[in-house]
Amino acid sequence: MLNENIKAIRKSKGLSQTELAIKLNVVRQTVSKWEQGLSVPDSDMLLSISEALETPVNILLGETVIESEVDDLKAISAKLEVINTHIAQRKTTRKRILHWSLISLCVIIAAIFAILLVLESSYLGWDYSNTETAILGVVVHSFEWLFVRVAPAIIIGAMIGIFLTREK
Repeated sequence: MLNENIKAIRKSKGLSQTELAIKLNVVRQTVSKWEQGLSVPDSDMLLSISEALETPVNILLGETVIESEVDDLKAISAKLEVINTHIAQRKTTRKRILHWSLISLCVIIAAIFAILLVLESSYLGWDYSNTETAILGVVVHSFEWLFVRVAPAIIIGAMIGIFLTREK
């Protein structure tokens, strides 16, 4: 029973026979003999084993300890599944946000085009003898000139983005 418990607890702690032997200042073969039931550690060594394995002596001497590797793997697997689910949900949420942001961008650009069409460059008829009006006219004209040249490329890029981020 002691031999099985030492082996099971050592393995559950992720220690090799060599690592346990180093902690106890014995050779690996001694640990192997304990685990095979060919020899038994004395009381002082039993206390050292208890400390090295961070396990009470009564558990080392008590009932058979079942290796918990399978349970540990199931727990790790369950945690990884939860993490993967969260990552997938985040990715889906980001994709939706991007998708709707691109649609909003297209709508805003279309609205600005509509406003520019309705205004028909009315700033061209302004009286530019006033400095403030002249500056405002130049700013509006510069915006319109830049917008008309850049907006089509932005709309095309946004449309491609909308197509790529759509839900399938």
